[in-house]
Amino acid sequence: MKLLFGVLLFVLMHVAVWWSTNAQFIEGVSRARALTLSVALALPITLLAFNASRLVYESLEASAWSARFVGFGVSYLVFPILTWVFLGESMFTVKTMMCITLSCMILGIQVFWA
Repeated sequence: MKLLFGVLLFVLMHVAVWWSTNAQFIEGVSRARALTLSVALALPITLLAFNASRLVYESLEASAWSARFVGFGVSYLVFPILTWVFLGESMFTVKTMMCITLSCMILGIQVFWA
């Protein structure tokens, strides 16, 4: 249960990170609004990252490497979807799909390798 909650917090964190860094590229969003959003999300992102890392660390053999790779893998699942939906950049390129596949493999190795 800790692992699932930790992964969920990583998902929320990466959604917030996406918005804090990429809102500036969305048509109709001013740079000033995007910067304000980025600053407003800084503390929640930090708290999400802190708690997600703690929960995943405790769930996966007290390994900081495992927590890092789970966070990385989740980011590569969140980023392409949000970029496709909000910026219209397709994730369906050979390079991006290979990276997503590799991220899924990294997650699987960290979670299921005993």
